[in-house]
Amino acid sequence: MTLQRYYRPELDVLRLCAFLFVFFVHRMDLAPVDSNEHYWGYHISLVGNYGVPLFFFLSAFLITELLTREQDGFGKISVKSFYIRRILRIWPLYLTFFFLIVLLTSTTHYFGNSIPQNAQLAFTLFSGNWYITFNQWQSYCINPLWSISVEEQLYILLPLVLFFTGKKGLKIFSFFAIAISYITIIYYAQRPTEGFSGQWTNSFVQFQFFAAGILVSLYLKGRQPNWSFVTRILLFAIGYTCWLLASMLCEVNADSPHLATISQATSGWFLILMGVMSFFFSLFGSSAKCMPSALAYLGRISYGMYVVHITIYWIVYKIFKNELSTFSDEIGLYEWKNEIGLVIAFLITVAIAMISYNTFEKRFLKLKTRYTFIPSRD
Repeated sequence: MTLQRYYRPELDVLRLCAFLFVFFVHRMDLAPVDSNEHYWGYHISLVGNYGVPLFFFLSAFLITELLTREQDGFGKISVKSFYIRRILRIWPLYLTFFFLIVLLTSTTHYFGNSIPQNAQLAFTLFSGNWYITFNQWQSYCINPLWSISVEEQLYILLPLVLFFTGKKGLKIFSFFAIAISYITIIYYAQRPTEGFSGQWTNSFVQFQFFAAGILVSLYLKGRQPNWSFVTRILLFAIGYTCWLLASMLCEVNADSPHLATISQATSGWFLILMGVMSFFFSLFGSSAKCMPSALAYLGRISYGMYVVHITIYWIVYKIFKNELSTFSDEIGLYEWKNEIGLVIAFLITVAIAMISYNTFEKRFLKLKTRYTFIPSRD
């Protein structure tokens, strides 16, 4: 027995937006934007870091929706089936990509430094974010995988909390997680650093976004806002404004040195959270007819895009940097070579993600059917 399918295409579009935020900011790792020459371009790109918290919020919201609908329909949830579904969705691509990078970094010099054995173990066990928190960033191509480790840690906890304590317990857990997040943020603010800050990859800090997604799902109880187009545009603008304030005034910028005061740090993270929720409500409840199918599809394959995009940047801007310069010069756009590289990297990223989704990931997604009680987009 299965219950009615739950699928909101606008959330796939929002997932694409989250990816694009991350994609644009990571370009600056290898092709920096001069903040003096392009002041607003630099800061507008920099807030792309917050696309990761948006991913976290969306994941928690959707999983909570599916699990609570399963609980309401069957009287309980199957924790085992949930774990199997998550394993089939996340592990095949994650582990294949990770060990491919391990192989490339250990046998060639093209893909950066080799990955220490302790780091290999940590990433294999989905605790790579904690390894980075205490040891700084690792080989460039695997760095985005930290966020998948954080998500996997949520996937372990959320169904257990709901199974043993119900919705009320899940609410308490979420409020507790938010409190712990801000206690951790205050801890970091009291210990400012001029070097790498592990605050960004710390699960306790990021769990506030999961908690918010859970709470929004629980309090909405399946309801969807029916707002006007103008209201939704305003919410989107408010979201971006919150993020700009968090970045420019409060200086919460991923792993960069954090020298903010306690009030700056807590205000900055709260603004990030408010921005995430504004972006969510700017699209949630929109008519499916208004959501372009092509954008929804790109959101559907955004997991693969996220996993490989930074490696594609490395290939375009590092391995083939001379070829990129030559090509840009030949077409008379040498000064725009970084932008040309961005377009090339995006097209390659999309192509690889499409191939991965249709020829590799779908093989495992089909296996999810027997463990699925509330059909969704997968």
